[in-house]
Amino acid sequence: MEHVDFRYNNSLIDISEIDNMDKLIENVHESLCKKECEGSEFLGWIDCPLKYHTDEINRILSVAEEIKNNSDILIVIGIGGSYLGARAAIEFTNNIFSNYLNNPENKTPKVFFAGNNLSANYIAQLIEVIQDKNFSICVISKSGKTTEPAIAFRVFKKLLETKYDKQEASKRIFVITDAKDGALRDFANKEGYTSFSIPEDIGGRYSVLTPVGLLPMAVAGVDIEEVLKGAKDASVEYDNPKLKENKCYQYAALRNILNRKGKDIEVLGYFEPAFQYFAEWWKQLYGESEGKDGKGLFPASLMYTTDLHSMGQLMQEGKRNMFETIIRFHKTNSNLIIEEDHENIDGLNYLSGKTIDYINQIAAEATCTAHRDGGVPILEIDVPEFSAYSFGQLVYFFQKSCAVSCCLSDVNPFTQPGVEAYKKNMLDLLRKA
Repeated sequence: MEHVDFRYNNSLIDISEIDNMDKLIENVHESLCKKECEGSEFLGWIDCPLKYHTDEINRILSVAEEIKNNSDILIVIGIGGSYLGARAAIEFTNNIFSNYLNNPENKTPKVFFAGNNLSANYIAQLIEVIQDKNFSICVISKSGKTTEPAIAFRVFKKLLETKYDKQEASKRIFVITDAKDGALRDFANKEGYTSFSIPEDIGGRYSVLTPVGLLPMAVAGVDIEEVLKGAKDASVEYDNPKLKENKCYQYAALRNILNRKGKDIEVLGYFEPAFQYFAEWWKQLYGESEGKDGKGLFPASLMYTTDLHSMGQLMQEGKRNMFETIIRFHKTNSNLIIEEDHENIDGLNYLSGKTIDYINQIAAEATCTAHRDGGVPILEIDVPEFSAYSFGQLVYFFQKSCAVSCCLSDVNPFTQPGVEAYKKNMLDLLRKA
């Protein structure tokens, strides 16, 4: 199978600058392998794809079948790393309109997400969607006390217990939480909910290749064994200390070099709407990992060509404090062809016989050239196709490069102390109300 590839072509970076990173990258690689880096207690994701147990996979698949057999809808309750990876995978590999398709032969439940905001409108409108449907809940939280998912769980658990009796409702609640501790673990044990454990050595934003991501994926029909195979192959490919041979490390090194040159914003640009939630997952991965101690690139994302008509001017001629990482797909799942129109009112007959994807690829090439000429450094990541295998590869590519990027900047990749500030303020205000 084809693998994820990385390339760059920019006069702003001299080859000697990259060569000078060789030894530093080797040192970071060694510290990760020996688990001697800061935050080393959260490095379980590094060899997770290599060690994933067949029994665990089979149990996930079995529970997914149970949900498919008795539910029209699965509501996944979680926030941040507890939902972004699963949503990214489902939209990356499935029809992005799958929740709107009505195919009686398709037994795959529609998957909706809750607990990722505090909007009463959102919750009320989702309740409208599910009121006459059979549904189940998958609640994901390491502690069970994070405000957004905890509130959503209260609401939808009550709906389940009202719609069914409490015993039947308990069969429709699936919990993914800490193996031993926390409110949600205690609750799951008390009520007898089917549960899975979040490995204690894997943090939330690195957890997509654990039950956190795999169970919702499996319910949605994503081939989780292919996801894990892609990640496994990537983990072997990127276990190479030599910078010139490791594309993942090259990406981390170039980000570091560009940051030192005053480029403090990284824009992830992509030309496929199905990549939208992968970009959201990417933003959390890098934002929470790098953004501390007064450091960190600001991760942003733009969906092209849509955002060329809103943000293209800024990218072309705005302040030159940014660089772009462009995601390109070799192959899409559609070959829609532009047909000739005898009236040719729109003047597009010169495109007759060409595929829409071909035109999209030309748009990507034109955009990269224009932005590069406008002074924006361009890094490019080539993805073979929209498949479960490619998804697993790309997840591992970014996880590994993110950890390396953080180590190069001397920040702990696996903490998020700043996140607690808003939580504390909110709780203080709520208790005073």
